[in-house]
Amino acid sequence: MATLFQLRLANEEATYAAQAARAVFDEADRLEQTLSRFRENSEISAIARLQPGEFLRLSEPTLACLTLAREMELATHGAFSVTAAARQTQPEPPRWSLDPVRRAIQCEAGRLELDLGAIGKGFALDRMAEELAEWECPAFLLIAGGSSLLAGDPPPDHPGWSVGLGDDHSEPRHWLKQASLSGSGIAVKGRHILDPRTGQPAQRRTRAWAMAPAAAVSDALSTAFMVLTEPEIVQVLPGHPDWRAFLHDAGNWRILEAIAAPGNASSP
Repeated sequence: MATLFQLRLANEEATYAAQAARAVFDEADRLEQTLSRFRENSEISAIARLQPGEFLRLSEPTLACLTLAREMELATHGAFSVTAAARQTQPEPPRWSLDPVRRAIQCEAGRLELDLGAIGKGFALDRMAEELAEWECPAFLLIAGGSSLLAGDPPPDHPGWSVGLGDDHSEPRHWLKQASLSGSGIAVKGRHILDPRTGQPAQRRTRAWAMAPAAAVSDALSTAFMVLTEPEIVQVLPGHPDWRAFLHDAGNWRILEAIAAPGNASSP
């Protein structure tokens, strides 16, 4: 995933917090070994070597991550896809399917150049939060690369963890608790986000953030929100009252949501 993970804990004794943190970062390392396309021996790299008609049995984390990726592709009407980058090297998007019974992926057409960069960080944060639950550390803030955040309970005497939406996490700020916030934009890497439906760089806006209960979901949504028009985003949100879009363009922020979210974030 080629990113820096950070953890902030509240209400924990120092030695116990250090032990919990070590366990959490060990989980991130295990997922890196499995899900990174930059590691030759990862399952994602093995998937890229499949020929049409071949299949590969997957570990539980890889199957879970790809299952969620396919669900988010459907939920965003194709604006999010782990095969978006493959459009740059292949005339047609590769096709693949999952077999949950055999716990396997099958290559149906093309070369499965899967890129989990838009969902892998969030997936790792979700699994790291599960590890914190095992250690009974409920008050935490997990950060991946500065653009993916997952909050548990807030620190004492605070309504949440104070987080920002700017490039430097300055303004506007929100209180985050029991929710995730993820951002995508062009400030650092330029127009690197591709529209999976066309293979062309997204041109809609300069920055988009998404809020959702799970970090993998908010990661996928923030990428999709860079691609979709506002009317298309409005079509994605119904049925998901805990999803929220923060869109930035021409110096202004717009917030889109299906209905009022149940108090996961508010302006301080």
